Amino acid sequence: MTPVPLPQRLDAAAREGRTLVMGIVNVTPDSFSDGGRWATTDAAVAHGLALMTQGADLLDVGGESTRPGSVRLSAEEEQARVLDVVRELVGAGVPVSVDTIHAATARAVVEAGAVVVNDVSGGLADPLMHRVVAETGVVYVCQHWRGDPDTMDRLTSYPDGVVAGVEAELRQRLDELAAAGVAPEQVVIDPGLGFAKTHTQSWQLLAATSALREDLGRPVLIGASRKRFLAAVLPDGAGPHERDAATTATTTLAAAAGAWAVRVHEVPSNRDAVRTARLWKEPR
Repeated sequence: MTPVPLPQRLDAAAREGRTLVMGIVNVTPDSFSDGGRWATTDAAVAHGLALMTQGADLLDVGGESTRPGSVRLSAEEEQARVLDVVRELVGAGVPVSVDTIHAATARAVVEAGAVVVNDVSGGLADPLMHRVVAETGVVYVCQHWRGDPDTMDRLTSYPDGVVAGVEAELRQRLDELAAAGVAPEQVVIDPGLGFAKTHTQSWQLLAATSALREDLGRPVLIGASRKRFLAAVLPDGAGPHERDAATTATTTLAAAAGAWAVRVHEVPSNRDAVRTARLWKEPR
């Protein structure tokens, strides 16, 4: 299969050091944030196009929720949810990422035109994933992962500290990717905020965005949007949609620290946060 290049405007943004805004399109009935609002193809495509109009650089389409206690899907069920959405968005000229832990889905969406595979398991959920990434040449987001949605909240022990622990485990994933024939320039890392992390550990990893990028030598994706650890700055009982202002603050910090991209539910304020961070670093 011919390697899939990152679309020209995304590649240019990365070369310029501008943090990309990745808009989230959840094609799921059980999302922790969207509650199934975009669970049909028509609704998901319309939502995705709206996010692009608002200033997203690319979209991350997901068919399987990874919230604690979520129901696992087969690759076939997942593809039934996302493939038509991917095809329609690609047909409209949208750069598409697909959030999947299934190698079969990864191959199918690349064939449908997706340019990024965003794997929250870093290849641990499906041993064939790294081979698919190597064969397709797709940009691959390798997230730090322990356990699964049922067990991850019990796997938060990092004897040498969470930053050192996450870096060590991501190095293992990077070595495995290299052994599978994946080129280094294909790989973006994600520290997995909220995945097998306490709230405090997620804040520590967010603060280490620049260190992660420098220590591991790869671009970094930050996915903080509406996650539970943001509740630390909010009144008790604040729901996911009440975390958008805190999300925007984390986007500003991540962009100032050199993140490759931020994955967000709400685009306009995060787009402005990225621009603010860039002007802060390089005033004109």
